[in-house]
Parts: sequence; structure tokens; C-alpha cells
Amino acid sequence: MSKALQLAFEELGVREISGSQHEARILQYAAESGMDYINDDETPWCSVFVNWVCTKSSLPTSGKPNARSWVNVGTTTNQPKPGDVVVFWRESVESWKGHVAFYLGHSPDMNKVFCLGGNQGNEVSVAAYDANKVLRYQVLEGLTPSGVPAPTLKSGSKGDEVIKLQIALNLKGYSVGDPDGDFGKKTESAFKRFQADNGLKIDGVYGRNTKALLESLLQE
Repeated sequence: MSKALQLAFEELGVREISGSQHEARILQYAAESGMDYINDDETPWCSVFVNWVCTKSSLPTSGKPNARSWVNVGTTTNQPKPGDVVVFWRESVESWKGHVAFYLGHSPDMNKVFCLGGNQGNEVSVAAYDANKVLRYQVLEGLTPSGVPAPTLKSGSKGDEVIKLQIALNLKGYSVGDPDGDFGKKTESAFKRFQADNGLKIDGVYGRNTKALLESLLQE
């Protein structure tokens, strides 16, 4: 069992408190995940719980309380394993609403996905969700930086240096899918989001300034 899944299982039974009081452990999840602005246990906290587990397990985090923030963290897979993160849509695919938890497995008929997560029945629990409402399965385990790539890289670049960039982007939450060494449209789109979020010129070109920033971020 992975460290993250083991830690999540240890939290089973942590539950919201009805009324004006708030469960201290849930507030601790938020504070230790960098979301200390959350000061109640009524705010949906499924993403808070996953962020907390991943923070404690030295895995990539979304750093955000909304469930759908996890669709860009890690690497997307169609063959999930226990401990991967699963993101669901809620109400409609187009809605901003969702749910996030740790994947445990499918029912025999593949219609249900069993998950371990927070805010499931107002507590940390194991629950089954409709498999048709899955948005993404995201792999977090095993994502480690393989070195900071040398500049310059841009659309059309190929090779090992692109793989290094793709792994780094996945690790920091900008999903490019499986690293394949091809600086294509998906990598370019993820890289431009990275540039935009970090105040860099949004030109899709990996240069010396980006290299210095990426080195710094990967040391955090």
C-alpha cells in the first residue's frame, strides 16, 4: 500500500460536527495544506483532504479547495491503480462542481468506483460513485524530477530534454499526459499555463529565465 493511501486510511471516521462547532482535525487539514483561510467544516473539504494527504506524503498537490483543480495535477491515466486520484463531475460535466478522492477499485460490473476520501457522507470514508461521472484518473506516485532541461525548447522540439520538461510540468500540476519527448500542442498548452501563472512572457518558449524559475520551484 502506498504511503498516501495508508495515511488516508488512518483518518477514516473523522467527521464534521453539526451546528456552530467545527471539527478541529478538518481545520488542521486545511491549515497544513496552506488553506488556513478555511475556518469551518461546512465548506466542501474533499480537495482539502486530498491536498493534506499529498502534502504529508510529499506528492504533488493542487493547493486549491475545489475538486476539479486536480484534473491538472499529475499524469492522466486510463488504467488507475489504488492510490491514484479520481475526479468526478457533479450536477453536470460543464459545472464547476465536482468531487475528488483516492481510487480504490471498480465494482465487478465496472459501474461503480470505490473511493477513499474526505467529505463523503460528511466524513472520511469509503464510498461508491457512478463510474460515468469520472472526469479524470490522475497518477501522483512516482512523479519525480529527472533534472531541469537545458534551454531552448519550443513547439516541435523532441528528445530527452523535452521529457525532462514534461515530467517537471506534470510534477508542478500542469498535466501533459505521459511524457513522450514530443513538444506538441498539449505540452505547449500546459507550458503556456505555467508561464502565465508565474508571470513569465507567454510565448511557449522554454528559455534561460524559465529554467532558473523551474529549478527553484522543483526544490520546494
